[in-house]
Amino acid sequence: MGKRDFKIVFMGTPDFAAFSLRHLLEHDYNIIGVVTMPDKPMGRHGSVLQSSPVKKTALEAGIPVLQPEKLTNPLFLEQLRSLDADLHIVVAFRMLPEVVWAMPRLGTFNLHASLLPQYRGAAPINWAIINGETETGVTTFFLDHEIDTGDIIDQVKVPINPDDNAGTLHDKLMEIGAELVSRTVDDIITGRVRTMSQPDIPLSELRPAPKIFKENSRIDWNMTSRQINNFIRGLSPYPAAWTILKNPDGRERVFKIFEAEPVDAPLQKPGTVWCDGRRFIEVSTADGALRLLEIQAAGKKRLPVCAFLCGNDLTDCCYFE
Repeated sequence: MGKRDFKIVFMGTPDFAAFSLRHLLEHDYNIIGVVTMPDKPMGRHGSVLQSSPVKKTALEAGIPVLQPEKLTNPLFLEQLRSLDADLHIVVAFRMLPEVVWAMPRLGTFNLHASLLPQYRGAAPINWAIINGETETGVTTFFLDHEIDTGDIIDQVKVPINPDDNAGTLHDKLMEIGAELVSRTVDDIITGRVRTMSQPDIPLSELRPAPKIFKENSRIDWNMTSRQINNFIRGLSPYPAAWTILKNPDGRERVFKIFEAEPVDAPLQKPGTVWCDGRRFIEVSTADGALRLLEIQAAGKKRLPVCAFLCGNDLTDCCYFE
């Protein structure tokens, strides 16, 4: 069977998934349908509906789009079954019920942005950087009952550079992942697939990748400079690590930190601020200090520190908490 006769349903939502979908379309794979999230209300009153990047890509290519609220909805299942796909591909989507992933005759595979079994979960790119990894990658695997645990089809390793943040690593994995998706489809079409079970690693050695929330994005200045810098890199540009600046008079301001670098400095109470008023802001950590390079005060624009200091004054009596 050639790839033009091989029927694929693609499932995904964000840009990371849309890139893989475009790659498949550009290389003449037969995408007969797309499943994505319902349009999201946007704007002040929620009166404008925003389509997902995957939906926009599908509509531009004239591909039918399904947007179920619930993946077990009988009407959706009937529509999906009527497409009679040979294969489902999942990239950055929701957890699928068995009735969906077991539907096509050749099953369903997922692209995951880590070297499984490490970093199972919703935010593998963020946590790999936060934890100071120097290598990550992308994995294709067949879906099974437990999330991110199915048999591995293929993997590609990718280095994490010291200047990478979540945004730059996302883009690298997005491109490499798209190539891996098409290679995996080729192997399935030609029958060359040779899967392997995920290594049985002790639970204490597994590193999870749970979803990032505001509550776990706050900087703890009691950590080392390297740990905090990795934390900032792992959350930049989104959702961004944040902290609270406290003034001697009791006023508080929330700041997002997008970029910093460790510097040598005398040990002081973690969170202590040292600012020359023109060029730099340094904050004490458990083992030295971090020089802040790019920040954003609540309600203001994201700025390099030198630009921020042109219109704002920080005294050395301020501290971050």
